[in-house]
Amino acid sequence: MRILFVCLGNICRSPSAEAVMRHYLQQAGLAERVHLDSAGTGDWHIGKAPDARARRAGQQRGYDLDSLRARQVTSSDFQQFDLILAMDRSNLTDLERLRPALASAELDLFLQRYQLAPAEVPDPYYGGPEGFEQVLDLLEQGCEALTQEIRGRL
Repeated sequence: MRILFVCLGNICRSPSAEAVMRHYLQQAGLAERVHLDSAGTGDWHIGKAPDARARRAGQQRGYDLDSLRARQVTSSDFQQFDLILAMDRSNLTDLERLRPALASAELDLFLQRYQLAPAEVPDPYYGGPEGFEQVLDLLEQGCEALTQEIRGRL
């Protein structure tokens, strides 16, 4: 199974989701069966490491974001991934607009998929460290639910 997490710039939410999910898959013994990646709908941060605040918050919880680098969503992603999960409605709208006509990937809003509230992962970029902690809290809930879905699919 191949899963892509998407946010705006791919330096806060989506790389954090990738790192959290990688941890959950390892804990579940599923890491070898699922390929994860993250991307942004925007191109401002291509090639850059995740935001230092996201890396710091993740590290405090045991998640490693250091090796990740930002990239932008490409049209081939819609064929290469089974599931593309957007962090907010704006990103989902952008993905729907970018999606090629014959794309096979399933698109969804990450938290809403599992009836979690809030339905969107808020962008912590312009706030303080507490925003990055909130993002991790939400991502942990979503990744726990996604791990259960993967168990059912595999």
